Amino acid sequence: MIKKLVLVFIAVFAIHSYGQEGTASPYSFYGIGSLKFKGTVENRSMGGLSIYSDSIHINLRNPASYAGKNLKTFNNESRPIKFTVGGSYSSLDLKSDSSTDKTSSTTFDYLALAIPMGKFGFGFGLLPYTAVGYKLESSNTAGNIENRFKGEGGVNKAFLGLGYQITDELSIGIDAQYNFGNIQNSTVEYVYDSDGIPLQRQSRENNRSDLSGLNFNIGVSYKKMITETLELSSGVTFTPESNLVSKNTRSFSTIITATSGRESVVDVVETDLEALGLLETDLILPSKFSIGAGIGKPRNWFIGAEYTSQKTSDFSNELYGSTLTTYEDGSTYSLGGFYIPQYNSFSSYFKRAVYRAGVRYEKTGLNIKNESINEFGISFGVGLPVGSFLSNANLGVEVGKRGTTNSGLIRENFVNFQISLSLNDRWFQKRKYD
Repeated sequence: MIKKLVLVFIAVFAIHSYGQEGTASPYSFYGIGSLKFKGTVENRSMGGLSIYSDSIHINLRNPASYAGKNLKTFNNESRPIKFTVGGSYSSLDLKSDSSTDKTSSTTFDYLALAIPMGKFGFGFGLLPYTAVGYKLESSNTAGNIENRFKGEGGVNKAFLGLGYQITDELSIGIDAQYNFGNIQNSTVEYVYDSDGIPLQRQSRENNRSDLSGLNFNIGVSYKKMITETLELSSGVTFTPESNLVSKNTRSFSTIITATSGRESVVDVVETDLEALGLLETDLILPSKFSIGAGIGKPRNWFIGAEYTSQKTSDFSNELYGSTLTTYEDGSTYSLGGFYIPQYNSFSSYFKRAVYRAGVRYEKTGLNIKNESINEFGISFGVGLPVGSFLSNANLGVEVGKRGTTNSGLIRENFVNFQISLSLNDRWFQKRKYD
């Protein structure tokens, strides 16, 4: 047990200390940032599927997975305690009509623990939900810098969930999720003299929003053997609409920009947002619904499909509104599965490994200059057995693209590398002898 906890803390520390920004996507400029959490490495390696659950992995997308049947290897007395921690590295190639660039980011993705309690299951954890991390520039007609934009921050989720096994086939669950974090951004507007030389002193607008709010995620999982060898697995989740309270500050600075790009502040003027009715605003987090089903042979193979819809058109942000940006309803289509050559093989380590693959298409709901920002990805992964109690290390890679070069926008070609530890142990055992 201690060794496993040490591994978890080392992994979290290494990932968190190495990663500076949670994202490097220009599209994190909009809303409350780019969505970071799209499931565990196991989910993401199967195209984002969240409908499959078992006794040795935590499915953080569906709280019904916290409950489940006891294991035969534990004499049908209990299920294992489950730990999971994950992180990722993203490499981005950015392309517009006139230029290209490369960037990358490394981030901690989630940390969670699930504890069995008879027919109940209890789960809690922490995960970065959205991330903001961009440095952008716009040019005037003369080709000189007109504005420089910079942003950082994001929203995190701390969650507490409970699942209940109604029957051997049906379980339900609910997560209470507390959202918190902050978003900081700045805009420098460059002014030039009659000779086209930038003035020594420029103006910078600074904004900060401290966000907090509570929302819930409800899930149902149904699994049933439909033949002697084939099992049907299905799942439904629903997240009702909720609000984030945003406490805002805004100031204007006079700055001197050095040739190195470093900005020195000369003076600062605070803006009275209370007089503008913007000191505290509400952001609507849209409702979300997903449904999916699949079929497979237990401990051998599985294939499934899932559809997710989100009322992104209901999203609003009074502080950072833009006439060029609108929100439309979003949706995601996922197809994926896994294959285990021989789960109980003694002769070959790689026959016990889990091989995963999937594909997804996502309509993000963001619309810029009448162009929908869509995303497509193909994913692959492997789960490698480690230690005892069916623990494993999961590796995943996803290749895809986001956005478009139409209307002067940017297309991202991305490669995401993911790694997680899924660790299991047994805490509570019945005494055989008194």
